[in-house]
Amino acid sequence: TDADLRGHFSISSDQYKVLFELAPQYGLTEFFVISTCNRTEIYGFAQDADSLCQLLCTQSQGSVEKFKEIAYIQNGEAAIRHLFDVATGLDSQYIKEKLTNLKDKKILLIGTGKIGKNTCKNLVDYLDTNKITLINRTPDKAMELASELGLQFAAVEDLAGQIDDADIIVVATNADEPVILESHLNGKGAKLIIDLSIPFNVEQSAGLLPNVSLVNVDDLSKIKDATLHKRQLEVPKAQAIIAEQMEEFLAWHQMRKHVPVLRAIKNRLYSMDNCKLYNNYSSTVTCTSPTKVANDHSIQKVINSVALKMRTQNQRGCDYINAINEYIATRTN
Repeated sequence: TDADLRGHFSISSDQYKVLFELAPQYGLTEFFVISTCNRTEIYGFAQDADSLCQLLCTQSQGSVEKFKEIAYIQNGEAAIRHLFDVATGLDSQYIKEKLTNLKDKKILLIGTGKIGKNTCKNLVDYLDTNKITLINRTPDKAMELASELGLQFAAVEDLAGQIDDADIIVVATNADEPVILESHLNGKGAKLIIDLSIPFNVEQSAGLLPNVSLVNVDDLSKIKDATLHKRQLEVPKAQAIIAEQMEEFLAWHQMRKHVPVLRAIKNRLYSMDNCKLYNNYSSTVTCTSPTKVANDHSIQKVINSVALKMRTQNQRGCDYINAINEYIATRTN
C-alpha cells in the first residue's frame, strides 16, 4: 500500500494508551502494536483476528473493512516467523543511497521520537557525520540525544532559520498537519528532504519547487526494491538463523503445555512423605531418612527426567507412575 493509505491506519503515542484501555472490551489481554513509516501491525493472543483488527481500527482513520482488505493476516507459526523477520530487519528500508556527497553538508533532523532517534543514530554511524542539528517539539529530548551523540540542537521556534541553513532535511515527526511548508523553501538553496512521517509532514507542493528534491516513504520503498538483490546472498543466512530460533521457540512453546502436569507431579512427590504405605516400604529398604536438600535434589532430578521423556516419547497416562517409580528408585539407591 502507498504511504497515503498506510497513513489512515497509523497509530500515535497517545493512541497506544487508549488501545490498552479498550482491549478488555474485545477480549484481549496480551497484544502489542507496531506503527512506523513502513508498517502498522498488531500482534496478540486472540480467538480470531477480527478482535485485533477491530481494536486497532478504533484509533484509525480507516475502516475495519478496508484494513482487512489490504492487510495480511497470519496465525500460529506463520505469525511467529513474520515477527522474527520484522525483528531482524529483513523487511526494513534504506535511505543511504539518497544521501550522497555528504562532505560539508548540513543535516537537519526534525523529530526525535523512536523513528527519529534511530534514524539519527544511523546517520551518525553509517554516514560518519556529526553535522546534524536536532529539533523536537519537546526540546529536552532533542537536547539529550544531541548531547549523547555530540550533535547540535535548536529550538522549534528557530525552525525556519534552520531550514534555511540545511542542505538535507530529515522529517520524522508525528503531526496531523505538515510541519514543513512550501513557504519555508520557496526561493531558498537546494534542499534534499526525506519525509519519514505517516501521514506526510512535508507539504506536497514543496516537492514541486525547482530547488527541492522531496523523497517520502513510498520513494524509499522503490529504493529498497531496487537494492534488495544486493543482499540476497545474506538473506538465506539470516533465514537459517531465524529457522533455528523458531525451532527453539516452538520447542519451548510445546513444553509449556506440560507445565501443569509437571507441577502436579512435583507436588505429588513432595506429598509422598506423608503417605503411610510409602513410608513403611521406604523404611524396609533404607536405614536413614534423606535431608531436605537431598530430597529436593531427588525430586528435581525426577522432574527433569520426566520433562525429557515428554519431549521425546509419547506415553500418555504413564507420567505419574513413571515419576513415582523413578523417585522410589533414587531414594533406595
